[in-house]
Amino acid sequence: MSVLKETKFILDKYHIHANKNLGQNFLVDDDTVSGIIEAANISKDDLVIEIGPGLGTITKELLEKAGKVICIELDERMITILNDRFSLNDNFELINEDVLKVNLQELINKENFKTTKIVANLPYYITTPIIMKLLEERLDIETITVMIQKEVAQRLVAEPGKGESGAITYAIHYYTKPKTVLQVPNTAFIPEPKVNSTVIQLEVQKEPTVKVSNEEKLFELIKIAFMQKRKTLVNALTNSNKYGTKEEVEKTINQMGLDLRIRPEKLTLEQYAELSKII
Repeated sequence: MSVLKETKFILDKYHIHANKNLGQNFLVDDDTVSGIIEAANISKDDLVIEIGPGLGTITKELLEKAGKVICIELDERMITILNDRFSLNDNFELINEDVLKVNLQELINKENFKTTKIVANLPYYITTPIIMKLLEERLDIETITVMIQKEVAQRLVAEPGKGESGAITYAIHYYTKPKTVLQVPNTAFIPEPKVNSTVIQLEVQKEPTVKVSNEEKLFELIKIAFMQKRKTLVNALTNSNKYGTKEEVEKTINQMGLDLRIRPEKLTLEQYAELSKII
């Protein structure tokens, strides 16, 4: 049975409709499901934590390949469906909770698997908080394979210092090696969202890309710079009243050999790291 037919059958059986408040759109494209599973590269040595399994479309495939799958689902309507479908699988566990409130490292520690991988079809409205939780908590995970809004994906995987960079771009490249896996049209879902999606994969690094003595200061600097990204870096930092007078900021920028007219999105991650050290 195709994913589309299976999804329609489940929706009819349980009288379910997508919850707009939770940003729900149900994936119904077989090729996309296959692409996500292939990219995640799951084996029996892996513990998989799936965030937002919904009806269990991806869960079904993960259970066949993984040593264990722990699903974290907020929508109580989905809990009944997931339990009905998979409770007989001895490698299935279901948690009805907001993932932002779950101690994920505790879940990982209680299992005895060689590697842990995250797979998720994230609601657009909460993409960034979830990804940053996964990274900032320094979880013992190998990869994060997620489907998110195309525009957000472009920002996450963009090269720092290039046109589409945002403050989060630098955080992603600090913690991971990101790559684009698959483009997903809005027609791959029911109901169809207004935007297209992209599957990306973040390979979590054992050590950050750049070494700094104070991570908090680095990301504070980047955040402040991007709050006024239309201004020059000099003006953005001066206006924050945190990094000295305009003359002092200009002296620092000159010390790095940068053009005083440079804008925040034009700096590389390495340059921000150097700047944070000097400041």
